[in-house]
Amino acid sequence: MKVLLLSQHFWPESFRINEVAQSLVEQGCEVTVLTGKPNYPDGDIFPGYQVAGVQRERHEGYEIVRVPLMPRGRGGARRLVLNYLSFLAAASVLGPWALRGRRFDAIFVYGTSPILQAIAAIVLKWIKRAALVVWVQDLWPDSLEITGFVRNRRLLAAVAVVVRWIYRRSDLLLVQSPAFMAPVLAMAGPTPVAVHENPADRASASAAFAPTTLQLERTAFNIVFAGNLGTVQSLDCVLDAAERLGAPSGVRWVLVGSGARDGWLADQVKARGLTQVTLAGRLPPEQMPAVFEQADALLVSLTGGPALSRTVPSKIQAYLAAGRPILASMDGEGARVVQAAGAGLACAAEDAAALAAAAQALRDLPPEARQRMGEAGRRYYAEHYDPDRLARALVGHLTGAVAARNRQEKKVQ
Repeated sequence: MKVLLLSQHFWPESFRINEVAQSLVEQGCEVTVLTGKPNYPDGDIFPGYQVAGVQRERHEGYEIVRVPLMPRGRGGARRLVLNYLSFLAAASVLGPWALRGRRFDAIFVYGTSPILQAIAAIVLKWIKRAALVVWVQDLWPDSLEITGFVRNRRLLAAVAVVVRWIYRRSDLLLVQSPAFMAPVLAMAGPTPVAVHENPADRASASAAFAPTTLQLERTAFNIVFAGNLGTVQSLDCVLDAAERLGAPSGVRWVLVGSGARDGWLADQVKARGLTQVTLAGRLPPEQMPAVFEQADALLVSLTGGPALSRTVPSKIQAYLAAGRPILASMDGEGARVVQAAGAGLACAAEDAAALAAAAQALRDLPPEARQRMGEAGRRYYAEHYDPDRLARALVGHLTGAVAARNRQEKKVQ
């Protein structure tokens, strides 16, 4: 099967879709990736790439076609909107030209925010007469409202109209969490919807991993947060919990990653004298399993709200594979997964007192109890998030969408 994978973000940027593309190749698919010039998260075009023009390269057995976009820069809503819209325009106009003469059976969209990138896939679907499968990773317009990016009710309503239009011109919608089903079904019309959860990255599940430059304090109880340090990660709650427990508790909070709140975090840690909080910065993905190996517990946190309560952050899969107890400060589906797996403790989102109490409870458990949690997490990972199993399921979804589209075209003829 010939698959065109469309995603604004792709290797060498660190996103789960990178390994999904490789897994499709391993399942026998001929994969082409249409993406932008890498610039996430720092906002500058990566060395070796140019802002202008279409670039092509080979990687891991597939071709990558890159269209120009405006880099996201150092922040600001205006620059971010231009970054998104420039990719949408380039993928819609230059994408068909760059892929001229190429036939595809299926177009697969990695539907992170903004889902608007799927409009380019709809254009390509019409030109290539291919089945369109959109993997919904974020609920629009709900997430726009929760993050505060858009507050105008009329604009949110307009976004909902566009999202409904995208959903109903797809041949299949895949959702990353069972909790996504109801809101997506409400907008999907006749388009079928199925659950396809995010796999863990292979490095997290590997017994062999690269060494890390980050060495944690062995005498402390190390709680590690890894990933985006942004507005929805409830980082103020994490700092409040750290302050409640205090340095004498022996609990050390290690935040690994980067994001929009880097500066705020550094200022807060210094102003509040939080010596028990370490801001480790961003590390290469291949080092993260070695960091997890040193951790006593792994932290995932989100702000509250209906849209985020339906989300399972991809770091949960990596945490489960790592075999360490998980501390989940969040509501809804993510907390349910941790509890169902028996892999750790969960508390309500944005509740610093509850997070501090849960951290203390994990610290006070016998090492054998924490080890059982980690082992339970690994078993749950193998049953639900194994990359090879999910790759086979994805090929099944794509094959089914192609067959359904072919049947529909025959009826029309």
